[in-house]
Amino acid sequence: MSAGDELENLLADIRACRLCEAELQPRPVLHVSRTAKLCIVSQAPGLRVHQTGLSFNDRSGDRLRDWMGIDRETFYDGTKIAIAAMAFCFPGYDDAGSDRPPPRACARHWRERLFGALPQFPLMLLVGSYAQNWHLGARAKSTMTETVKAWREYRPRYIPLPHPSWRNTGWLKKNPWFESELLPALRRRVRRVLSS
Repeated sequence: MSAGDELENLLADIRACRLCEAELQPRPVLHVSRTAKLCIVSQAPGLRVHQTGLSFNDRSGDRLRDWMGIDRETFYDGTKIAIAAMAFCFPGYDDAGSDRPPPRACARHWRERLFGALPQFPLMLLVGSYAQNWHLGARAKSTMTETVKAWREYRPRYIPLPHPSWRNTGWLKKNPWFESELLPALRRRVRRVLSS
């Protein structure tokens, strides 16, 4: 079996997954390919993504694309960009109306197999603390803010980011270095990787 066939079989298994069916309505959403050069790892799909089957198909996606300095067409070009959240299904809302955390069972069951079948991406954007803690391990700092603030330590392969949700607008205002220092470097790195 070729590497391409192995990945396709694995993706079919992931898309048919019903591991968390007792807790949520499964609809695994991910976009990966063996040719992608950049991988975006986030928390889990939101409700709109669950409904449409298209990752970051919301205002958070608009903000993330702006941060990266790319248009929607480039963002969804699966030959260049992969999107694989820590959990593949929308986890539902908590009592406060926020998205629940990604179920750990998803990452435990699928993550190593999936990334074992994918290429070694030259650039991975780690969006939020769940993605940062998984992929950076002991190198992640004690908070998401500290991890993002230390972004230079993880170059060139990893760039940690906060979630681009509107809920983080206050965080962005409190951390002006993110826009003035990290975003220009992020856009340069994205441009370089996608054009190589």
